[in-house]
Amino acid sequence: MQNGIHTVIPNIDISFGLTIILFTILIKLVLLPLSIKQTKSTAKMGAIQPEMKKVQEKYKSDPQKAQQEVMKLYKENGVNPMGGCLPLLIQMPILFALYAVFQNLDMQGAGFLWMSDLAKPDPYYILPVLSTVTTYFSSKLMQPPGDSAQSKQTSTMNTGMAIFMGFMSLKFKGALVFYWVINNLLQVIQTLVINKSEFAKKKV
Repeated sequence: MQNGIHTVIPNIDISFGLTIILFTILIKLVLLPLSIKQTKSTAKMGAIQPEMKKVQEKYKSDPQKAQQEVMKLYKENGVNPMGGCLPLLIQMPILFALYAVFQNLDMQGAGFLWMSDLAKPDPYYILPVLSTVTTYFSSKLMQPPGDSAQSKQTSTMNTGMAIFMGFMSLKFKGALVFYWVINNLLQVIQTLVINKSEFAKKKV
């Protein structure tokens, strides 16, 4: 892909960055069916919140029974309580694969935007900050609503993942972190669009 873009745009500072952006878009398109499924699952969880509260209130003296009934409610409504974490977890193997690719790819001196060399960590720490923020918000939008134990657990995992990715981004090559940031931004846009379309359907 990079060779094709470089043929059209010989400037390596532009072609490398555009290759990463186009590759990220391609990956998001491949994973789009799964993302739609998970977003819908999260929306369903919001819809069954009143029923969940009734179950929790009914069995408040028996937490184990309440948990069993809540899980039963999830199953009946096709809800995955950990759905908010799945987009991030699925991206992990891709991230590891790209890490190996960028380790062996000769891109010395290739820059993009404020980055003078994508083969090195961002010297201005802009990408690590963006990595932390975008990781948090992309997963936050996929987080199940409400104050259930699963929701709180997912929120804790998402926050931990955002901090972890931000820390690792200080050491990763700029090219890899740039991919991750673009991926997160696309995830945010994708989730907002899907949520808006689902909301529009409910109003019809």
